[in-house]
Amino acid sequence: MSGNIELLGDTLRRARSENRAALIAYLPAGFPTVDGGIEAVKAVFEGGADIVEVGLPHSDPVLDGPVIQTADDIALRGGVRIADVMRTVREAHEATGKPVLVMTYWNPIDRYGVERFTAELAEAGGAGCILPDLPVQESAGWREHADKHGLATVFVVAPSSKDERLATITEAGSGFVYAASLMGVTGTRESVGEQAADLVRRTRATSDLPVCVGLGVSNAQQAAEVAGFADGVIVGSAFVKRMLDADDHAAALAAVRELAGELARGVRRVS
Repeated sequence: MSGNIELLGDTLRRARSENRAALIAYLPAGFPTVDGGIEAVKAVFEGGADIVEVGLPHSDPVLDGPVIQTADDIALRGGVRIADVMRTVREAHEATGKPVLVMTYWNPIDRYGVERFTAELAEAGGAGCILPDLPVQESAGWREHADKHGLATVFVVAPSSKDERLATITEAGSGFVYAASLMGVTGTRESVGEQAADLVRRTRATSDLPVCVGLGVSNAQQAAEVAGFADGVIVGSAFVKRMLDADDHAAALAAVRELAGELARGVRRVS
């Protein structure tokens, strides 16, 4: 069975045709439970997200700040497994018909087996993987299997990336490019900053792939700011924080649905 890289591309093109950025949400699988996490992903889609990244919880999430680390810890203590990540992808995609990716560090895939992981993700209806710590020069094996199964390979670029390095990364990637808006770890911030706009400009000079910006966006105003220069706006910590702060699971679902709605309105206007 082939994965949904084409659905991902169609979704990003449709957003562009509507003269807006796509809203991409991130939530870890298994948080607060496997079933609860699936409900949260559906709620975010219901609120207005175009695409969701499902995080594969990891014990050493080097890119993630304290909010997502807390959620990952809850999921890991709850016994989340890769099979639960695949189930989350499957049920979220089947319920909504929208593209779902997995964001994961390389070590879990390497241990699980690349062929097994890509085959199962495609069978679940996944659109691809975001791989923040897989060096491009070591990615040929992964990309071969991902291409075979119709999955996007999304690499992360940072403001420190030189132009030559950007060209190498974008040539190897597919689906879209994840542009980290600043140096550091995930988390909400007061300002996204000018670094992100410059990084998008430099990345676009190397590739026709859509460029989506993450790290730091937490409200509609920031979403509108980023939507003014990026093809997609990626929001993670703000969703997780809403869930962590909620009094109960019903309130958590209402909170992330509401935030998705606010952000969806944000990407439809330019600040």
